[in-house]
Amino acid sequence: MNQDSIHISNNKAISLQMVEIPQGQITLRDDRIKHIWTANIQPFLMAKYLVTQDLYLEITQDSPSTFKGNKKPVETVSWKEAIVFCNLLSENSGLTPCYSWNNNSEEILFDSKANGYRLPTEAEWEYACKAGTTGIRYGEIDTIAWYKENAEKTTQDVGTKEPNAYGLYDMLGNVWEWCSDIYDETVYGSYRTIRGGGWYDDERGCMATNRRRSHPKSFKIDDLGFRLARNL
Repeated sequence: MNQDSIHISNNKAISLQMVEIPQGQITLRDDRIKHIWTANIQPFLMAKYLVTQDLYLEITQDSPSTFKGNKKPVETVSWKEAIVFCNLLSENSGLTPCYSWNNNSEEILFDSKANGYRLPTEAEWEYACKAGTTGIRYGEIDTIAWYKENAEKTTQDVGTKEPNAYGLYDMLGNVWEWCSDIYDETVYGSYRTIRGGGWYDDERGCMATNRRRSHPKSFKIDDLGFRLARNL
């Protein structure tokens, strides 16, 4: 094994710590259209940490982030770039990629049975974020989140605030997180959902129930990254 392989292997051991999330049920709401719905959650794996810049660089050979730092979350990545990363990491790990597409088409195909890395669904994300709690946050905001009042106008290293009851860090604050779902196809077309709030947001922006959306290919910004999920 060469030195590059050792480095990648060691980095994965640190950055790809996955937590088993138990089955359950979550009620979601869209305040814009006053819609409420319930989703059943099957057991799945979710990363303890946001994808970091050093892991993203090793897998993609790219360093897109505005705020540089190996253990800071990768940001300034589009939804499409996030799923490309998932596929590359899956292949690198000997797993079956979850996504496929024709470069001449806008259509993204998702294999729900594949064992590779993927983005969480919106329901999975909120269920994992709340971790059995019922409020808008799983703890007091200054102890769990980097946001406008304490982030000093930048992202911060992952895992430096308190985790939720499932052991997941930075579910609120630091950077928003891409989810797999289309937000509302009839109104916004292919726009994908983002969750969690970021370093630039006020306290009211960092809530487990907040929903936003943007274009999967063209939108990238310095307070938006992603977290990995996998099927069990």
